[in-house]
Amino acid sequence: MEIKEINPSFDGKNQWEEFLLLCDRKSFLHSWNWGEFQKSLGNKIWRLGIYEDGQLLAVALTIKHTARRGSYLIVPHGPVVSLKLKTQNSKLKVLEVLLTKLKELAREEKVDFIRISPIWERTEENIKLFNSLGFSLRPLHSHPESSWKLNIEASEEDLMNGMRKTTRYLIKQAEKNKDIHITRSFDIKDVEEFNKMHLEVVKKQNFVPFSLEYFRKEFMAFEPDKQIALFIANYKGKVIAASYGIFWNNMAFYHHAALLPEYKKIPASYLLQWEAIKEAKRKGCKIYDFWGYSDPVKNPNHPYSGPTLFKMGFGGYKDEYVLTQDLPTSHKYWISYIIESIRRVKRGL
Repeated sequence: MEIKEINPSFDGKNQWEEFLLLCDRKSFLHSWNWGEFQKSLGNKIWRLGIYEDGQLLAVALTIKHTARRGSYLIVPHGPVVSLKLKTQNSKLKVLEVLLTKLKELAREEKVDFIRISPIWERTEENIKLFNSLGFSLRPLHSHPESSWKLNIEASEEDLMNGMRKTTRYLIKQAEKNKDIHITRSFDIKDVEEFNKMHLEVVKKQNFVPFSLEYFRKEFMAFEPDKQIALFIANYKGKVIAASYGIFWNNMAFYHHAALLPEYKKIPASYLLQWEAIKEAKRKGCKIYDFWGYSDPVKNPNHPYSGPTLFKMGFGGYKDEYVLTQDLPTSHKYWISYIIESIRRVKRGL
């Protein structure tokens, strides 16, 4: 096997996206446009392809993040491997080739650790692959390590019937309520309205928010390919909820969301989600990914347990990934380890 960069020239974008279209375990964090978004934030990226006999078998979007506590390389929800790699030995070879390249980049970029956030199924066999290469569990994950998903290939009627009774009832109540209106927006100007709500939620829940620049640049990265939309809920003429929908590679993702706390008893968010699911169906998506998941039974006090119960009401299934793996490349890694461990405890994760 050999590894080399896939560049925008020589039809690199099409090669990357067409390969991912044929893979089953993936998320938009490995899309070409997510790489463009990272570059717009000032992050350095490498789009790595792993080949055998000229055939592309895996891709790994690698991003350099720099923070005050240190810098690191991260492979978000990757590497993404071909369905042709069916044996553990072939997947191990992919990881070995990738790790050799990542260590080389780590030396060149003088980073403190390598982080891989796999989207591989959480099995003992897959976990052992990372352990065998010297990786260990991260103190705090950067991206979802499990997700709630819904197959939306069924009819709208069947999808409705598959929902929790309460969820179905609240959607129908919202549809009947003349004061509730859901709109779709492809206008970047509406990102500012979303950000205002996001900041209101931050005040109540006390977490570190994304910036307006972050939201705007993410929107701008996906908008040229018509892969993003804002869903906005109005109640009596006031915007009370909104969410980002990303449509990529026959999949839809419920990414960012905000609901003004004082309107949580208004069922607008249920109708908002249903409209996003219907839009995903119109775009030919097969899977609707509600994003992060936390078991509300095992971890009822987890900050994501409430949102997870909301997502589960629409029907679907959980998909758990191999937990995020770290490989230190400098003693400074332990500074990050301690800081992230403290943050995990404070956030109740």
